[in-house]
Amino acid sequence: MARPIDSDLTRGAIASHFGALAIPGAVGMLFNTLYNIVDMYFAGMLGTSEQAGLALGFQAFFVAMSVGIGLGSAMSALVGNALGAKDRRQARRTAAQGLVYGLIAALILWLAGQWYGPALVRLVSEPGDYREAGIRYYQILSLALPSFLIAFGCNGILQAQGDGRSMQRALMAAFFANIALNPLLIYGIPGLWAGIGFDGLAVSTVISQTGVMIFMIHKVLRLRIMAHLKPRNFLPRPQRFGEISLQTLPTAASFLVIFVSAFVVQYALKSFGEHAIAGYGLAIRLEQILLLPIYGVAGALLPIASQNFGARDFARVRAAVYFCWKVGFLMSAIAALGLWISAGLILSVFTDDTEVIRVGVYYLRIDGLLLPAYMMLFSISSLLQAFKRPIMTVWISLYRQGFGVAFFIWLFVGIAGFDERGVWFGVAAAVLSGLALSLLIVTRVARREIGGLWRPPGLGEHH
Repeated sequence: MARPIDSDLTRGAIASHFGALAIPGAVGMLFNTLYNIVDMYFAGMLGTSEQAGLALGFQAFFVAMSVGIGLGSAMSALVGNALGAKDRRQARRTAAQGLVYGLIAALILWLAGQWYGPALVRLVSEPGDYREAGIRYYQILSLALPSFLIAFGCNGILQAQGDGRSMQRALMAAFFANIALNPLLIYGIPGLWAGIGFDGLAVSTVISQTGVMIFMIHKVLRLRIMAHLKPRNFLPRPQRFGEISLQTLPTAASFLVIFVSAFVVQYALKSFGEHAIAGYGLAIRLEQILLLPIYGVAGALLPIASQNFGARDFARVRAAVYFCWKVGFLMSAIAALGLWISAGLILSVFTDDTEVIRVGVYYLRIDGLLLPAYMMLFSISSLLQAFKRPIMTVWISLYRQGFGVAFFIWLFVGIAGFDERGVWFGVAAAVLSGLALSLLIVTRVARREIGGLWRPPGLGEHH
């Protein structure tokens, strides 16, 4: 039986809506990050080459997954805007088309990825065992693309209606399934089956993420707006696909640039050896744990701002942004302190290689100071998507993760002659200058869409 919309985000206390969305979102991302850390842990047990290969293969895979992230944001914005305008028919049709869009996109990306995935791994690695491990990991993991993309789309639909718990539960279940499947598939069952070794890490993800997709489709089909769903709603409609693409592709491009940036970093690190790549791959996964509350709050801003923008309650949109920033700055300060104090201790749990630990500690301590800037960037991205202006996020990403990272790393490493620490300094310079650019852009867009972002509360509530 269909159930009603979880929450009308145009009414009630903004803080309550942030809590209902941000906490489950952060918990879900925590288990997703822990999922990746479990993989890194077992890869580390197999060897440094396997650990570095997993980091390379996952980065190549995320180039395709960026479309899934874009689709989730698109569904949250488009369905949220329709619900804010009280147009449930539009919301239902958009949701159905979004699921079909995800399936078709996954099939296209899988076919294309048979060429570009291995090519990207080769580009940022030197010949050796870790390169071959990265290619193998990518090729198996690419079988999970339909599961990832459709689950992201479902999550966007559910978040647009105030449901942040479904994805949380699915990711928690996937985490525990991964803990059981990893050792089973890697080492097998003594006396019965020898296992498949390193390949088991990717196979485990394919199995568990298929379960996530099935659960999320079930939750979407039970929504009240889907009660009058008809088979013809799933027939691809060029106009609907065009609307979804206008929201999905700019956001996907922004995330694609992020991971192109990661490849730039790995390209710069490869001259320092596989220990530098392994330390970076491990450190960014550990950093994500402390970023989770920040991700959660910034991500919650998207459906809240989308519904209220659709309802044309502009003062409430501004209030949501201000609340996000206040909470985000507090969380950033706490997370930065945690990274600075505990970086070495945490890394030592996952590897006893002193060079890997040294690289990771430097990265975590430098990047930890940037957490408030990351929070601002994430929230500005959510706000631009709520305004249905995701193309602006592309320009920000092209500067920050494209030109900025490459240029400043070249300055610190190529010109000034720093060791791998110069890579981290280059990333920091790109983040801070990118934040300045994003503030200029969002100020201009908000002036046009809601009469300004920096207005006192109570002005221009409805337009």
